[in-house]
Amino acid sequence: MPRRNRPARRQIQPDNKYNNIQIAMMINRMMRGGKKSVSQRLMYGALDIIEERAKRNPVEVFELAVRNVTPSVEVKPTRVGGSTYQVPTEVPYHRAVTLAMRWILENARARGGKDMAEKLAAELMDAANGQGASIKKKDDTHRMAEANRAFAHFR
Repeated sequence: MPRRNRPARRQIQPDNKYNNIQIAMMINRMMRGGKKSVSQRLMYGALDIIEERAKRNPVEVFELAVRNVTPSVEVKPTRVGGSTYQVPTEVPYHRAVTLAMRWILENARARGGKDMAEKLAAELMDAANGQGASIKKKDDTHRMAEANRAFAHFR
């Protein structure tokens, strides 16, 4: 049963260096223990590495990576008559972007060696090129939804 009152969506201020809202969102998601300055340093470090290696605008690479990882469908478990079905549903825009950023961060943290800025830069560049663990996660999600398309009428 849905909640009666949904809180208003907060307006996020764009980040200081690139004046970009998505980068500010990513910085906030990276943050651990309220240490925003550490998170900013890592994010800007990663974007500097991308600019150095890819010889492209790092903001464009970042936005392309997020766009490539953003899922359009996901499966949600729904109980129907005593059994649970994985029902494919379309993902709302805000949730899709949140999932994309979460997957990119998760997979960057899981990468071996190096410092976080380098791992994040590598994951973002892979995602922008349509490869890497984050893209695989999106493809797996889409495959799951496709496999369970028969239950779409339970939506």
